[in-house]
Amino acid sequence: MNQEPLNPREQSVLALERRGFPTPGAKERAIREELDLSPVRYYQLLNALLDDPRALAHDPVTVNRLRRVREARRAER
Repeated sequence: MNQEPLNPREQSVLALERRGFPTPGAKERAIREELDLSPVRYYQLLNALLDDPRALAHDPVTVNRLRRVREARRAER
């Protein structure tokens, strides 16, 4: 099965998620300034990417880490 690669915005979301942010608010500022997205929309896109096999193929380390975080949060509820 030949899948389309991630689009540039999807790649940018994963790239931003790989970075560390030194202060509270720095990540939200980067989301707005670099991606021109609201944080709410960013997290919607990110959550959809975590279930996308193309994202897993593109950046398995980041996607698997975020999937573990998401599952841990679900288990806490």
